Amino acid sequence: MCVIKVGTSSWADQMLVRSGWYPRGVNTPAGRLGWYSERFGLVEVDTSYYAVPAPETTAGWAAATPDGFTFDVKAFRLFTGHHTPVDALPRDLRPAGGPNRIRWRDLPAGAYDELWDRFHAALAPLAAADRLGAVLLQFPPWLARGEAARRRILDAARRCRPWPVTVELRHSSWFDGDAMADTVTFLREHDLGYACVDIPQGHVSSVPPVLVATTGLAVIRFHGHSTAWESGDKQERFRYAYGERELRHWSVLLRELADQCAELHVLMNNCCGDQAQRDAARLADLLGVASAAARA
Repeated sequence: MCVIKVGTSSWADQMLVRSGWYPRGVNTPAGRLGWYSERFGLVEVDTSYYAVPAPETTAGWAAATPDGFTFDVKAFRLFTGHHTPVDALPRDLRPAGGPNRIRWRDLPAGAYDELWDRFHAALAPLAAADRLGAVLLQFPPWLARGEAARRRILDAARRCRPWPVTVELRHSSWFDGDAMADTVTFLREHDLGYACVDIPQGHVSSVPPVLVATTGLAVIRFHGHSTAWESGDKQERFRYAYGERELRHWSVLLRELADQCAELHVLMNNCCGDQAQRDAARLADLLGVASAAARA
C-alpha cells in the first residue's frame, strides 16, 4: 500500500507567520516547526534553494519534529543552473571580482565541489534522523531537452547520491509529442523521480501536470493558477485558493497515482498567507491522510 504524505512548501515564511495560522504563543522557529509537524507529515525546505543551510540548523529541524516526519529539500539554485547572487555563497567560496550573479561554471572546480560537500553536510543530520525524503532538483525554464541537458541532470543527480532525487523540468520540449515518453524513460532508467507541477498554463514556462511515477517515490507540487504567474511579485504569483471541486478532482487523480508508487508526496506551494496550509489540510482530509496529532 502506498504511503501518502501531504504538506506545504514552507513553514516559516513571513506571510504565513503574519497570517495568524500559528497560535500567538508559538513564536520561535523550533516551536513553529513542532506545531506544523503535529498537523502535517511532510514539508518542503525552500530556503535551501537560496542558500546552503548550516548543519546546526538542519539538526535543529530534526530535533523539533517527530519520528516519521519528512523533509523534502530543494537543491541550492547554483546546482541546477540558475543565476545566483554571489552573496548567496559562503564568504570563503565567493569568487573575487566579476559579476554579482553567477552560474555554476563561473566557480573554480574546487569551490564548486566544496559547495556540494557543504550541501551534503547540511542534509546529513536529516538523513541520520531518518527525516530526509528526497532532494528536489528544480531546473530552470530555459533547460531545453537535449543531450547536454541530460548530462547536466545526471551530473547534479550523481552529486546528490545516495539520497533519493526528484527532477522538476520547466521547458515544454521535454513533454511535446513523443518527447514525453522519452523523458519518462530517461528518468526511470536513471532512478530519478519526477516532480509533477500544477501550474498556470499558456505561459512560456508552462508544462503540463504529468501524473506519472518513475521511481518508488512520486512527488506533485501545487502552485495554483494565479493570473499573475509571470509577475515578479511573489505574493501575487502564488495568490490562489484551490476550490472544493478542484481538490476533490485532484484527490481522485492522486489516488490513481498512488497505485503506481510506494510513497507519494503532495506539496502545496500556493504560499500566500496560510492558503497552502488550509488547502493542504483539506486535501489530506479528502485523501484520508491523518495528521501526526491524530496518529499519536
